[in-house]
Amino acid sequence: MDGILAINKPRGMTSHDVVFKLRKILKTKKVGHTGTLDPAVDGVLPICVGRATRVSDYMMDSGKTYIAEVTLGSQTTTEDQTGETISVEPISPNAFSIEDMDAVLQSLVGPLVQTPPMYSAVKVNGRKLYEYAREGKVIERPSRTVQIYAIKRLSQPRFQDDKVIFDIEVACGKGTYIRTLATQIAERLSTVGHMSKLTRTSSGGFQLDESLTLEELAAMPLDHVQAHLLPLERGLKDLPHLEVPADLKDRILNGQKLKQFSTPLTEETVLTYQQQALAIYMPHPEQAGIIKARKVFN
Repeated sequence: MDGILAINKPRGMTSHDVVFKLRKILKTKKVGHTGTLDPAVDGVLPICVGRATRVSDYMMDSGKTYIAEVTLGSQTTTEDQTGETISVEPISPNAFSIEDMDAVLQSLVGPLVQTPPMYSAVKVNGRKLYEYAREGKVIERPSRTVQIYAIKRLSQPRFQDDKVIFDIEVACGKGTYIRTLATQIAERLSTVGHMSKLTRTSSGGFQLDESLTLEELAAMPLDHVQAHLLPLERGLKDLPHLEVPADLKDRILNGQKLKQFSTPLTEETVLTYQQQALAIYMPHPEQAGIIKARKVFN
């Protein structure tokens, strides 16, 4: 059993929980996720099965899309709804206009510097930040630049208990913290805020509407699951592809070094035969005019 399953992860489960359950459902140990999704978040979690586990690291680098609920007027320790409230700033209905909100959202599109929240799995000095946070420690964290491709407001602002709540859709690159983005939206509106709900609607090109629940899979005969496994090539869509002639197929599947092609490879490239991925090749770092195997799918 080889391929990629788009799973609709429910709230309350970790990504590791999903993998554990799928190993039982699929009766195979060769199952891996493509980047964790917090327990409080639901939505698309692509799962690699069999040979497809070899492409999971490439899928982690792909773009993602989320629908988030942002609550302005209160700040939490975790920057989302799971934390304790640490700051409250009552907001009046006329505090800012819809035009102000939309302008702030658009100002965040492009490269954006974020500092990972203390309640995150980023490691500093060999320990995860949430381990320090649980001890009541706040330490200096390295900021990083992420990419926001688009932000769109999906709803009218809702006023409730001196707070403003609204929904946004965010398309972003790897490493983006949507809960941190929510606090940045609040800061640019001169208030405090947090992310109060989050759903991932796409990841690595896999969409929510093609995702299956664990219950649906568990109720399915095992021989029917194969029809829902998407080809591992879907997980390599962001890499350049090059179709090769039949006489190179075996050499590639054996991971042999090759001479550069007439159109030279300048980066990691998927070599295909009859549209099926054989391997990922890259320029040899020490031998000019030679390419070498990075990963082989034999």
